[in-house]
Amino acid sequence: MPETTQIDLGGVWSLDAEGQRPALKITLPGDVHSALQEQGIIPDPYFGKNEAEVQWVAHEDWRLSRSFRLDASDLDGRWYLDLDFVDTVATVRVNGERVLEADNCFRRYRPDVSRFLVAGENTIEVLLHSPVEAGKAVHARQPFEVPWTRNSPIPYGNMLRKPQCHFGWDWNIALAPLGLYGTVKLCKLDPARIEHLTVKQRHLTNGSVELDVVLTLFAVDPCVLPVEFEFDGETVRLDCGANAGETVLHQRFVIEQPRLWWPAGSGKQELYALKVTLPGETVTRQVGLRTIELITDKDEAGSRFAFKVNGREIFCKGANWIPADALFSKTSPEKTEALLRSAVDANMNMIRVWGGGFYEHDGFYDTCDRLGLLVWQDFMFACNLYPSTPEFLDNVAAEVDYQVRRLSHHASIALWCGDNELVGALTWFEVSQKNRDRYLVSYDRLNRTIEAAAKKANPELIWWPSSPSSGYLDFGDAWHADGSGDMHFWSVWHENKSFDHYRTVKPRFCSEFGFQSYTSNLLIRRFADKKDINIASPVMEVHQKNPGGNERIAGTMFRYFRFPNNFHNFVYLSQIQQGLAIKTAVEFWRSLKPHCMGTLIWQLNDTWPVASWASLDHGGNWKAMHYQARRFFAPVSLFAIPSADGKVIDMAMVNDTPHPTEVSAEFFTVSMDGQRSPLTTARGTCRPDAASTLISLPAGSVPEGRLLAWSYSASDGSSGRGHHVNGTYKQLELEPPGLAARTVRRADGSYEITLSSKGLALFVMLEADIGGRFSDNAFDLTAGESQTILFTPAEQGAEAEFTMRDLYSCQAVD
Repeated sequence: MPETTQIDLGGVWSLDAEGQRPALKITLPGDVHSALQEQGIIPDPYFGKNEAEVQWVAHEDWRLSRSFRLDASDLDGRWYLDLDFVDTVATVRVNGERVLEADNCFRRYRPDVSRFLVAGENTIEVLLHSPVEAGKAVHARQPFEVPWTRNSPIPYGNMLRKPQCHFGWDWNIALAPLGLYGTVKLCKLDPARIEHLTVKQRHLTNGSVELDVVLTLFAVDPCVLPVEFEFDGETVRLDCGANAGETVLHQRFVIEQPRLWWPAGSGKQELYALKVTLPGETVTRQVGLRTIELITDKDEAGSRFAFKVNGREIFCKGANWIPADALFSKTSPEKTEALLRSAVDANMNMIRVWGGGFYEHDGFYDTCDRLGLLVWQDFMFACNLYPSTPEFLDNVAAEVDYQVRRLSHHASIALWCGDNELVGALTWFEVSQKNRDRYLVSYDRLNRTIEAAAKKANPELIWWPSSPSSGYLDFGDAWHADGSGDMHFWSVWHENKSFDHYRTVKPRFCSEFGFQSYTSNLLIRRFADKKDINIASPVMEVHQKNPGGNERIAGTMFRYFRFPNNFHNFVYLSQIQQGLAIKTAVEFWRSLKPHCMGTLIWQLNDTWPVASWASLDHGGNWKAMHYQARRFFAPVSLFAIPSADGKVIDMAMVNDTPHPTEVSAEFFTVSMDGQRSPLTTARGTCRPDAASTLISLPAGSVPEGRLLAWSYSASDGSSGRGHHVNGTYKQLELEPPGLAARTVRRADGSYEITLSSKGLALFVMLEADIGGRFSDNAFDLTAGESQTILFTPAEQGAEAEFTMRDLYSCQAVD
């Protein structure tokens, strides 16, 4: 009979809380809320106003338990539990004996349990303590007040090393969930285990690459064991000595003619397979060979902020990532990959893993490697003040060490950032305003702890102290200062500035900016009863977490549009409005290249169905902005940039390719009945990785009552079109466009929809009553034009019905 060396403890466990009988079930990995919902103990937290009905769950301690068997012959040697993503404060017992006190969701725990195991049946119990009560207890032990963000209605989240958005955010439901979301195994140490496996690259002037494979082993007793390294078809077998504790081994491989890894849109994502084998254990990695630098040279405006990959500066186009769901059990690797693929399909090449969520699972970063998504990785601190006691900082240092060692081998990791908005948070609370020095010193202790631990774990990583930040040890206002570092520009949304205000700043790299819209009509019908389909209903207000958010959406609509004629058209127009806001910013900032070298939209995805800044809804369906993003992030683009006085429209060419690109454009004016009149043509060449003006048009060349439109083609084979309105859309006296649609179901289950227009149809938007993706959306048609759109259902074979909207129909009163 083969020796047992590993027992997977995932699967069905018993679940109970005091007074909760009979015992329930929970499937691990998983979370408590989802288990309770599946068994009818709580309602769906995402529906209606149910959030309030489930608050009690986070105030309870929850006991998870199961049994497993071992033969007497298995008891020899050392056994340990392997646990990660334990959320969060937990006591673990084996056969009634305490083996672990966990208090950090972002660490891996491997306690030795050898002396507690018995032949036959064994029991394991995980007691998950209430995060609210645990946080309260830590808060009471602080030497001075440490306040938490007003974004979180559940208190004390900053006391715990747990995703901060779990306590509620201005886009997230407040649940403070509990669970185990990762590995749950019992393993035998025979005679050593792999603790870490990472790589270091040295790119030589002759074009070859030296790859240093760094293997960290852990053993209880000194031993000699065979180790096999395999990389790109080359295998090296060694007998290696390991000391008690950790032993670090190095194995070098030389790649004479390396195939380089490039970000999406800049080249191929070449990946090499690395495998390391010990007796009873094999670990694999996918390795991308590339160089990466952060350029922060000083210049006349301040200092640059640009990423250089393989010697070429890359304009970063992307979005901020928040957890894929508020509850772990409602996520899946497939859903996560679909969200990331949507980012790449919209011409994005960077994702920022925001600091109020998780360091994501390995599969997330593997997918980013395969897709070519550069990763801006925050450490998990956001919008709060934090403790700086020795106990807290030691816990943070261990967390940072583990995460940096776990993730540093990924080609996609571009930068490690100390936190999100903690410098700004120093000014957000009365106690820190009155005693800023105390809280600044406390913050500095935390930030230096993170930096020191990160650089010790990987001396070669790219470090950035905070986001936003004008630079190292600069504690100034990076929300409004645009000369150096990265910027969070929120004046349009939070300060109610006009969309044109985006053109008053010239960031070097904007890592956050956003504008809200409602989620899709499809999802609203799933969380709201018909009686609650109203902008001001309590249910809709529960599904808006930013104070004043609904008013801001509606108020902005008054500024730019005629008000929509029903609720569903209001939802539609909110998404068009969102896209226009972000389009205004991105197009101007891309036209500043290379002064500005990055725009990361807030945000890519949603954690639950909610009004938010996301471009994808909670089901992963594309909102209008995501379709628009695919156009305004196109590698070769032509944008209309009006002058500050409105008298001139500069047509900016942007070229993100490494080759000179010729752009040919035709310009028209379009009447309100959709008739096009030729205005002029232009042809020009844009240098590689640059932006320049193709032509400047007098705004007066577009007569009143008409809009400017254009189409272009480029020598790289790409093409596009667009329009520009002098003034606001509510000034347009639109006429009925005479839109028609013909739908054909194809043999593969997709739908082919051909739309035609007799007049001017702006922002034509197709909606389906099921999840899926359209090949294009939120586009324009002029008189006599037609366009064929493909719709692919998310579930194969699902039948769909479609609704068509455009700007005229959403506000018509006849």
